[in-house]
Amino acid sequence: MFATILLSTLLVIILHYAVLHYGKYGRTINSIPGPPVWPIFGNLIDLQGSADDVWMYMRKLARQYYPMCKLWSFTIPYLNVYHPNNVEAIIGNPTFTKKGVFYKFLESWFSTGLLTSSGRKWQVRRKILTPAFHFNVLQQFTDIFLEEGNQLIKKLKSEGGPVVQDLLPLISEHTLNIICETAMGISLKDKGEFQQKYRRAVANMGQLLVYRLLRPWYYYNFFFNLTPYGWRQFRLLKILHGFTRKIIQERKQYHDETDGRYLTGFNDSPNEKRVDNEFGIRRKRLAMLDLLIAAHRADQIDDEGIREEVDTFMFRGHDTTMISISFTVMLLAEHPEIQSRARAEVKSVIEKNEGKLNSSALQCLPYLERCIKESLRLYPSVYFISREMEEDIKLNDYLIPKKTMVNIHIYDIHRDPQYWPNPNVFDPDRFLPENCQGRNPYSYIPFSAGPRNCIGQKFAMLELKSTLAHLLNNFILEPVDYLKNVSMTLDLVLRPSHPIRTKFIPIEAAN
Repeated sequence: MFATILLSTLLVIILHYAVLHYGKYGRTINSIPGPPVWPIFGNLIDLQGSADDVWMYMRKLARQYYPMCKLWSFTIPYLNVYHPNNVEAIIGNPTFTKKGVFYKFLESWFSTGLLTSSGRKWQVRRKILTPAFHFNVLQQFTDIFLEEGNQLIKKLKSEGGPVVQDLLPLISEHTLNIICETAMGISLKDKGEFQQKYRRAVANMGQLLVYRLLRPWYYYNFFFNLTPYGWRQFRLLKILHGFTRKIIQERKQYHDETDGRYLTGFNDSPNEKRVDNEFGIRRKRLAMLDLLIAAHRADQIDDEGIREEVDTFMFRGHDTTMISISFTVMLLAEHPEIQSRARAEVKSVIEKNEGKLNSSALQCLPYLERCIKESLRLYPSVYFISREMEEDIKLNDYLIPKKTMVNIHIYDIHRDPQYWPNPNVFDPDRFLPENCQGRNPYSYIPFSAGPRNCIGQKFAMLELKSTLAHLLNNFILEPVDYLKNVSMTLDLVLRPSHPIRTKFIPIEAAN
């Protein structure tokens, strides 16, 4: 009986493979260049190494099969693209806004929030959230960026001299504080263990989701949830969702205490006084979460909708900026001449602003901004995005059928020597206005592009400039671990596979 079932199953699999690969769809996909395909398994066997090995394998494919290649993961074909023209045809086209299959696995965490939703729901959520990143709101947030920058400096100087720090945990605490204070309107002061558990859960969840992506037998929730990996995910989600629900509860309580009178005014001047004498409560800065609470009161979003957007922005707003700051610090540490020039610019601007950083000062740091842009070119926090084709499209004379999953490898696009001569060299002057003229705009997409570009990119750039300006004004940065020795691992964001350390030498101690 068992043998009969096994044989029947094998025959079904073989028949499905034959129909899939030798039918019209399969023949179309297989006309695209790519590595040799194993029967039944496709290229799945090549993707079963460690996360570090798979990272290297994907970089090898980019070099070998530029400008595009296909991979089969069991029965699912993936098209990998590396050329800006092809990228523009996909993410620059408002037709292609549906995220790829990988984002389905994120739904256990984010449900169908702004990152994972599509169609009408995505349009409504984007419209609700856009005012949270209005210029006046960002100006208000600058005070928090600067305050948290001062706290970071105090922490580093508390060691009493030069200190070597593992950058990821150091900067992660800093960026999580910022996203909670700004986008959520909640302080994490005196909540050390609470936020540490959250940050550990974020890192572990990213590894688990990538592990699942590379193993199609875990694609079905019913089977996955019965495995030890499914049980582990359940425990992690309990921490992640518990963290965000607590933040939502605190902010709702604030608005209940003030009768909801402060759920408007996102276009107010940042200098407007915000004190309520009747209640004796200082009006807090408006945050993204306030928009969601206001939308909830207007029946535009339910409680679960608030939770999924808060989960999305908590992750995307702290982990990505943490990676960007960390790699920029390492690059500046390894290039002392560039570091000195950026520091001189920061000090000059501070002197002109009565010895302090402020909102206007952050707008006057063009060289530091070029350093950040070049760092994002070399080490884009979001190194990979995916779309499902909603209609047929032709790329490089190859027909890409509807429903094909297309992966856009930002990391490799940013290192294409056709657009970036000596691509592995850190050179901020690539972003001088005269050097940007004529460059394909889709050759540089650290915040994606097109209709689904990053809603918080201006927020991120202000945060990056503020943090790095504080560090440059107070410390000499020296390398401990070198980028040439740093190996990457597959994760939800660009992540090194081991600690990356830098030495911070107080400027007063260096003089």
